[in-house]
Amino acid sequence: MSTTPAAARPPQTEAERTALARRAATASLVGTAIEWYDYFIFGTASVLVFGALFFPSEDPLAGTLAAFAVFGVGFFARPLGGIVFGHIGDRLGRKGALVTTLMMMGIATFLMGLLPTTAQIGVLAPILLVLLRIIQGFGVGGEWGGAALVAVEYAPEGKRGAYGSAPQIGNAIGLVAATGIFALVALLPDEQLFSWGWRIPFLISIVLVAVGLFIRLKLTETPAFVAAQEAAAAAKADGAAPAEEEQIPLRRLLRLERRPLLIAMGLRLGEGIFGYVLLTFVLTYAANYTDLDRSDVLWASCIAAGVAIFTYYFMGRLSDRIGRRPVYLLGAGVAAVMTWPIFLILDTNSFPLVVLMMVVAYSIGIGALYGVQPAMFSELFSTRTRYTGISMAAQLPSMVVGVWPYVATSLLIATDGDPWPVVLITIAMLGVGAWCAVLSKETHRSDIVDPATADRPAGTSS
Repeated sequence: MSTTPAAARPPQTEAERTALARRAATASLVGTAIEWYDYFIFGTASVLVFGALFFPSEDPLAGTLAAFAVFGVGFFARPLGGIVFGHIGDRLGRKGALVTTLMMMGIATFLMGLLPTTAQIGVLAPILLVLLRIIQGFGVGGEWGGAALVAVEYAPEGKRGAYGSAPQIGNAIGLVAATGIFALVALLPDEQLFSWGWRIPFLISIVLVAVGLFIRLKLTETPAFVAAQEAAAAAKADGAAPAEEEQIPLRRLLRLERRPLLIAMGLRLGEGIFGYVLLTFVLTYAANYTDLDRSDVLWASCIAAGVAIFTYYFMGRLSDRIGRRPVYLLGAGVAAVMTWPIFLILDTNSFPLVVLMMVVAYSIGIGALYGVQPAMFSELFSTRTRYTGISMAAQLPSMVVGVWPYVATSLLIATDGDPWPVVLITIAMLGVGAWCAVLSKETHRSDIVDPATADRPAGTSS
């Protein structure tokens, strides 16, 4: 007899399941839109205003460097959030974890918009900023993994890539919203921008949080999670349940699924390093070493993200047809080829060329690398460890990626504006991601809902 509560059981008819799959995809999209909106406004504010407001210095680039250090702090809280919310999601259910992560991210971001500056309260201002960044990072640590799982585990057969692209589309929407709003407030005179204008993007995030909570509270648990819980209950009734320590997701992950974890981490690292060069470091380079207006790069990013809303879905859907690996390798190739020309184009000070560069690099390079990850990562892990596995795969590399803007900016200062060290490191990391893609198993036709697969990664035999 099943012990799954009736309220938690997903609808059984095809029509009900399709409707709930679309709702789950929407919930994933909204949540990651908030996550990346939070990230992008913090990253943009670090370049434009945080250095002067919270880390005043005679050298503007030194203040930006300090702001990037705080930016990186949040990434070190992410793995811990991934472990905690991964455990909750794998043991107790995806829904509760996702509601909590959304609230932590949103409230922390909203409070940032209310912070007094260093000129007003002294050293306490940057301390409070760091604390809120840590809380934000802790929540983000469990957000993407859960959002990806909800979309993928509800997806109809043969459409995990397409449905899994929903949280990635949320990334693009978050970027469009964040850069669009900051591009508008950046038009304000400096006096107004630095006194109150910078607060607007942070404060309006609370509206997105309310919408996201409304949608997520209506979700039930995913079919794969329910199937795994029922299989565990049946095993316990038959006296075949594993020992309590073997039921701890992190322990199972590190003992039985180290290889897929390392592969997924490499895949994420390649995409993450290139992504943050394109979306954060480019703004620093343009602001300090070109004649481009600060709003030009923001608008170029906004346009590119608008195109990526469609290419993320296309890449996810393409991976359902030809496999996850070919799509990822396509993105790695495009990104590697584009890395050096990015800076050559910025040096032209041509807004149309910058827009074209951003559209190609973001919508195709990042589109393929990032668009395929929810389905690809989910299929690498078993149901009992999937939330923990993809959260760790996403967040452990984030500790490296999080300090990358700081390191890249330091290299830029050391070379007096020559970006070649940043280019070489970025291409090397893309190579790591491509090699991990080659080593991974192709799993786009595997079954992740069958209870028989709950204890092993998709695509493996019993």
